[in-house]
Amino acid sequence: MKQPMHLQTMARAQILSSLRHLIIDMDGVLYRGTEMIPGTPEFLGFLRQVGIGFVLATNNATRTPEQFVAKLAGMGVEVEAGEILTSSQATASYLAGIAPPGTRVFVVGMDGLRAALQQAGFALVEQDPEYVVAGMDFDICYERLAQATLHIRAGAGCVGTHPDRTFPSERGIVPGAGALLALLETATGVKPRIIGKPETTMMEQAMLRLGARRETTAALGDRLETDILAGQRAHICTLLVLSGVTDRALLAASDLQPDLVFEDVADLRATWKEALA
Repeated sequence: MKQPMHLQTMARAQILSSLRHLIIDMDGVLYRGTEMIPGTPEFLGFLRQVGIGFVLATNNATRTPEQFVAKLAGMGVEVEAGEILTSSQATASYLAGIAPPGTRVFVVGMDGLRAALQQAGFALVEQDPEYVVAGMDFDICYERLAQATLHIRAGAGCVGTHPDRTFPSERGIVPGAGALLALLETATGVKPRIIGKPETTMMEQAMLRLGARRETTAALGDRLETDILAGQRAHICTLLVLSGVTDRALLAASDLQPDLVFEDVADLRATWKEALA
């Protein structure tokens, strides 16, 4: 039986009032492609004002933290590189735990992934790699995918930054890194080791960076099968916004259900302000 509206409102206020830390996705939450989602600067300003610590934890592996800082600055949003955690960083950290510095790596990806792997001490090569590490590449070509396929079939390990099948751009929903990983898996028969959400690696790294406790931390995202599932697997509160990939029809049809749902970050900010009043 559905709760009466006043009880739902009380429950939302109680949950929001208990939160002290937030792990925030970016694509579809703060912006879509090059378009900022209305209310983003005010939302982040509100979090700073009321002392809610946050990390912007994105599966997007295309940019470095510094490039994300510049992108957000271009939209009028000021953040520091230390407030950003990417799946590229999480992937490089994972690989550093199983392979020594200097290990040969073939990359399917962009600046964010290449920089993270180089900073972790790996050698980026075109021939005879020990690992193929794949993420999103907006400039991908058939030859690059063919080379990756040949390396994996020759015995190289396969690691994927994240499984997002689609990407919320300013033009609409387009193929994501998961679509490229599905191609490689189909061509090789090898299932990649996924590091980004919904795996809990990024959630654990974000909470460690924040010094956060599970019972006062929430994951905020737009995608059920990554953001929300990652939060549930990490045993933290989950907040969904409908400004990205997930709409009400997808939400209603899914077995994955967040703790709270909002139209966008402007709606979340308004509700949170009311809860703290």
